[in-house]
Amino acid sequence: MGRIKTIARRSFLVGSAAVFGGVAFGTYMYKRDVANPLLADVKAGEATFNPFVKIDAQGVTLITPRADVGQGAYSIQAHLIAEEMDVDLATVRIDPGPPSAAYYNGVVGAEAMPIAATSDTVLARTGRGAADVLGKLLGLQITGGSSTVPDMYERLRTAGAVARETLISAAVEQTGLPREQLKTDMGAVVLPDGTRLDYVDLAATAAEIEPVQDVTLRDPATWKYLGKPQVRTDILAKSTGTQTYGIDMVMDGMVYATTRTNPAIGGGMLGFDSSVADKMRGVQAILPIKGGIAVVADNTWRAFQAALAVECDWGPSPYVSDTKAQFEAVAASFMDDFQDSRFKDLGDVEAAFGEGEVFEAEYRIPYLAHAPLEPMSVLVRLSDGRLDIWTGTQIPRFMQDNAAKLAGFEADAVHVHVLMSGGSFGRRLEDDYVLQAVEIAMQLPDTPIKMVWTREEDFTHDFPRPLAIARGRGKVMDGAVDAFDLRIAAPSVAESSLARLGQPAIGPDVAIVAGAWDQPFDIPNYRVTGYRVPAMVPISSWRSVGASGNGFLHESFMDEMCHAAGVDPLAERLRLCFHEPSKKVLEAVGEMSGWGSALEPRRGRGLAFTLAFGVPVAQVVEVTDTDKGIRIDKVFVAADVGRVIDPVNFEAQVSGGVIWGLGHAMNCELTYQGGVAQQDNYHAFEGMRLYQTPEIEVRGLENGDKIRGIGEPGVPPAAPALANAIFAATGQRIRELPLSKSVRFV
Repeated sequence: MGRIKTIARRSFLVGSAAVFGGVAFGTYMYKRDVANPLLADVKAGEATFNPFVKIDAQGVTLITPRADVGQGAYSIQAHLIAEEMDVDLATVRIDPGPPSAAYYNGVVGAEAMPIAATSDTVLARTGRGAADVLGKLLGLQITGGSSTVPDMYERLRTAGAVARETLISAAVEQTGLPREQLKTDMGAVVLPDGTRLDYVDLAATAAEIEPVQDVTLRDPATWKYLGKPQVRTDILAKSTGTQTYGIDMVMDGMVYATTRTNPAIGGGMLGFDSSVADKMRGVQAILPIKGGIAVVADNTWRAFQAALAVECDWGPSPYVSDTKAQFEAVAASFMDDFQDSRFKDLGDVEAAFGEGEVFEAEYRIPYLAHAPLEPMSVLVRLSDGRLDIWTGTQIPRFMQDNAAKLAGFEADAVHVHVLMSGGSFGRRLEDDYVLQAVEIAMQLPDTPIKMVWTREEDFTHDFPRPLAIARGRGKVMDGAVDAFDLRIAAPSVAESSLARLGQPAIGPDVAIVAGAWDQPFDIPNYRVTGYRVPAMVPISSWRSVGASGNGFLHESFMDEMCHAAGVDPLAERLRLCFHEPSKKVLEAVGEMSGWGSALEPRRGRGLAFTLAFGVPVAQVVEVTDTDKGIRIDKVFVAADVGRVIDPVNFEAQVSGGVIWGLGHAMNCELTYQGGVAQQDNYHAFEGMRLYQTPEIEVRGLENGDKIRGIGEPGVPPAAPALANAIFAATGQRIRELPLSKSVRFV
């Protein structure tokens, strides 16, 4: 394949394809081409058409820049490109690519805006367009908010189509045949006589012509991959134990490290005595880092043991340090001075409460750890003014910038190599562990450092989902929900996490009320108010972010109001719902579960609905109140993502979200004493056991007008559906998570 030479392509025009459904902002900065990052590292014999496709002598490489944290992101991105480029995924390589502004996320920013997914006003469309503009101008490369599919659905397909049509044009030039007589088939242009010209062999010719930008995407009726059950590109490796994760990264000459910092968050270190640890077998160095120490040894286990042997003098945590006091701070924040938002304010709530009985209830949700199975780990090498970082991350560009500032480098001297992650749930939106490894590398230049945290370090230094309290007041009239006033107080995730990324948190934090204010119900007097609790321990996004807890707060109160009105919870939601796709999922889950049919004594069904990330999801949980405790029998789920592009992964993501939501609702909380998280490993933070996992029936609907992601929306309804089912089976209304504080599970 020596004919293939370096192809210097003009950068790929992303902007015009990215603004689907939004508003095109005609600024020069927004419209101009985004530089193709692959050009910076093109070697002799390699070719690149755009930021998402590269060809060399070995074949085609598809760039999948959204992080894979177990949700199948690499696979679905590759399928999107391959569908249009018409290549066989079994023959191509998949690479997450380098950090680059070309891989910006134009959708995730809209989740931070007070734009209801059901709104299609000019203002709403303008807001979504502004999020796209901001994402592009900032080069916001981030994986999160179930945005991979909605953000990349057309961009990646367009990239594949551009590559396909450019290669066909190359075939036209080589053969002199008209375009109409040529077609493509699995990595080759096919001539009328059946002769196949492999893409690899056409690349050199294609390099000499302008990329074809005027492309037509394939009719879904002709799709080979999309919309059908797909074999995930990572399934073989993950099924055979051969998948290489970030923690598996090795390098010749590397040393092993771990860190130990003050378990009382933010307390810092006053001093340390390493005299015992210094003499332990395999220990090579004990180094000070910000807030603690790092141990370098000849293997990870010895580094762990030596770190525990270091006598550290810790300072006190500067934050509200005990869970009781933390909840007291939340309870004290229901004041006008702390009001952060009131995006939902229909009718006249106060007037509605003027006469008759007002129903009131208070709900609580705890801090929760991310607890990914693969603990935080990274391999770092600093040498000759170049810093290389290998790790699983959702924020490669932020990581690049923060590491560069710490090391005193320009950003382009920092090379982040993104690896497969063994879970995240939002934890890999942080780079604290990487910066610790960079600190070690700065003290040991020219040495590859593999740094791994202990599970205990991971739990106690997590940035958890925030705790919250909701206070509901409601009123029923003539057998219907007439007034619904929900006030939610919680610390701000945006304020905490954006500060660590060096970004400002402007305006109200939508996450405080997400999954509550934006629900598609026409209650005559309907108000949702958010209160921002003054910052306590640093917090971060957790799977489904604000909706993860607000689903419980909103839907528990909704269920109570339906019972107060004496109406069926499903029928009342359907009566109030103004959004057709949401109605459809409610109807579907009702039909799936046989809602309304009789159950045996001590059995109950609970219904919950949450519209989050634009995806309406309804769940029904069935439980039995056994003599040994509550048993979860079965779960029914209906969700609408506009178009299901991988039915198998769709079901897996929904089922995983249900198990995740139920497990945490049953058992999990992160409590603090003296500023230290008291749950430091899985034995104290126990999710759902395999024998407790119910049968889960999933149905995907396609009535929505936009394609959506499904990684997170399955979580929010799980906890309230379970709590409502327990009420139906036992008559016990539980208003605080975890539910195991009130009932026993079998």
